[in-house]
Amino acid sequence: MTLNPGNQLVVTAIGEDRPGIVSELTKLVSETNCNIIDSRIAILGNEFTFIMLLEGDMAAISRVEYNIPTKSVELGLLTMMKRTSQHQEKQYKAGYKLTYHGPDTPGTLSKVTQLMADYQVNIAALKSDSLEQDGEMVMRSEIDINFSREVDEAEFKHQLEIIFSKSNVEHILKRIR
Repeated sequence: MTLNPGNQLVVTAIGEDRPGIVSELTKLVSETNCNIIDSRIAILGNEFTFIMLLEGDMAAISRVEYNIPTKSVELGLLTMMKRTSQHQEKQYKAGYKLTYHGPDTPGTLSKVTQLMADYQVNIAALKSDSLEQDGEMVMRSEIDINFSREVDEAEFKHQLEIIFSKSNVEHILKRIR
């Protein structure tokens, strides 16, 4: 199969978690002659979420767009699709992994991501959850971030320290590239 990197489609599927959903969706993608370039799965509450980045020629992308709604009804899924193009990698001066955990206090993630927005720090990946530990609810987050050349790293790190010290949250900011 010859692929044109300009023909890509993002497909998001959400529905009640049960065995076989991934198999059905990947089979449909394969039958339409598309290739799965990237994918993510998460279980949120009782809901299954599946995001795929597909690539193929225009006819293959059109076949997926035509067939997904029928398959979605059959599987009881809510789906959304959007055409896109190959990601253009930006040049960053540094990449970090921020991990933090502590008391599950509403608003911590919002404050952290707002700081990132204020400093134009790019969020490349984010995973956050809450769990019970020793009878108390705690949160934990892992965020991959990229600094552009314009970011004042020292000031950003200082502001991050302020947020976490006020929230009694432990964190590690480790350079990964």
